[in-house]
Amino acid sequence: MADKTYIVKITAQAEEQLQEIIKYIASELRVPKAALRLLDEIERAISSLSQFPQRIALTEEEPWRNSGIHKLPVKNFLIYFWIDEGNDKVQVTAVIYGQRDQIKQLSQMDME
Repeated sequence: MADKTYIVKITAQAEEQLQEIIKYIASELRVPKAALRLLDEIERAISSLSQFPQRIALTEEEPWRNSGIHKLPVKNFLIYFWIDEGNDKVQVTAVIYGQRDQIKQLSQMDME
């Protein structure tokens, strides 16, 4: 039996967060090569969710854990997503710096 493939979607909010992170590293910290490497690593991690996204643990934070939100760490950042099994879809909802207040950031997260 072939492995199930999921369609991976990124919310506008998560895309904006990712662009802000990359811009900050490239412009404010003035290390554009590091920004591009990080972008590549995050994009590869997100792309990998098309195969067996259930391998990634649920977040510990409630009520998001109970809502089925998974947390994928990449370097110093956390990618949050949920799985829509009925439509074979993974929805990436947030990309957050790991040292930020995760509860506060998650409470501002758009699910769609």
